[in-house]
Amino acid sequence: MSATRRGRIALVVAVLIAAAAAGWWFTRDTADPAEHNITLDHFTVSSSTLGERDEVALRSESSAPHPPLLVLLHGRGMSPEGFVSDELLSALEGEGRKAPGVVLLDGGESSYWHDRQDGDWGFYVVSEAIPRAIEELDADPDRVAIGGISMGGFGALDLARLYPDRFCAVGAHSPALWRDGSETPAGAFDDAEDFELHDLFHIVEEGFHFGIPVWLDVGLDDPFFTTAGDLGRLLQKKDDVTLRLWPGAHNTAYWWSHMDQYIDFYTDALASCGRSGSPGG
Repeated sequence: MSATRRGRIALVVAVLIAAAAAGWWFTRDTADPAEHNITLDHFTVSSSTLGERDEVALRSESSAPHPPLLVLLHGRGMSPEGFVSDELLSALEGEGRKAPGVVLLDGGESSYWHDRQDGDWGFYVVSEAIPRAIEELDADPDRVAIGGISMGGFGALDLARLYPDRFCAVGAHSPALWRDGSETPAGAFDDAEDFELHDLFHIVEEGFHFGIPVWLDVGLDDPFFTTAGDLGRLLQKKDDVTLRLWPGAHNTAYWWSHMDQYIDFYTDALASCGRSGSPGG
């Protein structure tokens, strides 16, 4: 592929992500947690390299004591509160006593949720934000799942890879994935070496497998349709992978329309996860 074509692809992806972010902000103010018997709280994590990060915790009033924890990572240019849609709240309410506590983390503008020059974003998620969220929600520390949308979908897969004993399940919804670092938009990675360290295609092709339930979905009109589908099929050869290719684009209309399925996946995986400290044990 020529450098010109790669540049055009990166530009198209960046524009679509920006449009998705705009849609996200438009929908976030319409959701009222109280209408769904959900408690929403804000709390702060003091990160050793990133400073103060503002997080959002959601807890269904119907959930059992010490619920499992679902960690959700937002997309590029979005915010933790952008996840707070009626669809998410309704899905959590519908799980009854099985509903997980949910933490919506702050990943900045374009961290892509990995350790890099401007801070240890991956370390922050696993070693700083998750322990604080467990405390905030009085959650079960042995039953934790992670998922995300777009940039967050990539981040969830990458963190589940780097911390294989930490999570019971991982979900990636329209994950931002590239086969070549030259195709990535500005800011996604520090440089070519940074991309190579987190090149999920190469890592999976070299033999990596998750060993936990994996969900991966993408819309037919999404710019990541090909890469997300390809990675999902690669993983299906090694892991318990649910791969869904649905009509839709890279936007909130697509993600919100499938929120019930997402939450069902996480809830079921967390319910069957071992309580001894090892996923599935």
